[in-house]
Amino acid sequence: MKIHEFQGKELFRKAGVAVLEGVVARTPEEAADAFKKLGGAIAVVKAQIHAGGRGKGTVKEVPTQRGVQLVKSADEAATVARNLLGNTLVTIQTGPEGQTVRQVFVEAGCDIGRELYLGIVLDRALSMPVLMVSTEGGVEIEKVAAETPEKIHKEHFHPQIGLHSYQVRKLCWKLGITGASVRSAEKFMKAICKLYVDLDCSLAEINPLVITKSGEMLALDAKITFDDNALFRHKNLAELRDLSEEDPAEVRAQNAGLSYVKLDGNIGCLVNGAGLAMSTMDIIQYHGGKPANFLDVGGGATADQVTEAFSIILSDANVKGVLVNIFGGIARCTTIATAIIEASKRVGFKVPLVVRLEGTEVEEGRKMLADSGIAVINATDLTDAAKKIVAAAGK
Repeated sequence: MKIHEFQGKELFRKAGVAVLEGVVARTPEEAADAFKKLGGAIAVVKAQIHAGGRGKGTVKEVPTQRGVQLVKSADEAATVARNLLGNTLVTIQTGPEGQTVRQVFVEAGCDIGRELYLGIVLDRALSMPVLMVSTEGGVEIEKVAAETPEKIHKEHFHPQIGLHSYQVRKLCWKLGITGASVRSAEKFMKAICKLYVDLDCSLAEINPLVITKSGEMLALDAKITFDDNALFRHKNLAELRDLSEEDPAEVRAQNAGLSYVKLDGNIGCLVNGAGLAMSTMDIIQYHGGKPANFLDVGGGATADQVTEAFSIILSDANVKGVLVNIFGGIARCTTIATAIIEASKRVGFKVPLVVRLEGTEVEEGRKMLADSGIAVINATDLTDAAKKIVAAAGK
């Protein structure tokens, strides 16, 4: 689950991670009032969407407007908010379709001495969180990792112990941080590492992280993603979810107990098991196709869930064919066959459907499909299925 910058900064504040004062605004008038409330000579108006790269992003309806802009008056804050609110912001992470801006964050200005980068993720190879910092603040970290990986410095830490002081000093030395700023960095880095663990985050990122001219380390951004599987431990965090920022099909799938991620291809995939789903997408790509989604109905899927899965896949106008790849175990092949037949009645198949069934009750499932009268293209194995759906979708 993702949250907005202003929500992340409130969590930072409670955890002892230094942030600036800011006010959320949903109208130009509220943005003007926020500027006055902050009481400074300058402020920054920031579009609030679940995507990075906002500072370099552009508004479709007002191409000269960036997603993050410095303002020096209440009137200017209102103008920028007017250009952003209700319009579409396109960034490197949103894709060309962009995302609608529904609120802005008006934040106090500060005297920036240096811009840095900080991020925490889980290193699955070592089963430990890893704190990453770089001197390349304000730049897309993906670009830094690809072109100058030596500029990214890492320190792993044990989740129960946290970051050690010597690790902070090591990172400060690599970043060129000295004097009183080291003490500020120690408090800051230890606090955000603790927050990452305490809130079951999968990502905590600050870009840019700044050192002010007075030597204080501050979070000028806040990007936090939580592990969905741990949200049952954090009821208060679930309240921060903004469904308007999420793909409606993904929300619908989640409500049905399905694991679904929309992609940009044209071949829909219905598979039981995450590993099998990944293999299915890989082999479609290998044979010249592009998957339109990741959809795992799970091992214990019911006929109703599978029917809903078909409905979600076929609601995507880009889908030109569907590949069903099932290895029957708990979810028997007859259950899948029943769902396919039911889905044909409720939804209707207007695109080619390739079905590969193996496992429990496979012969019964195949017979059910054969007797149903549905136009199904049967496949003997996964390679055969991939070749057939790529060819059928291409037509």
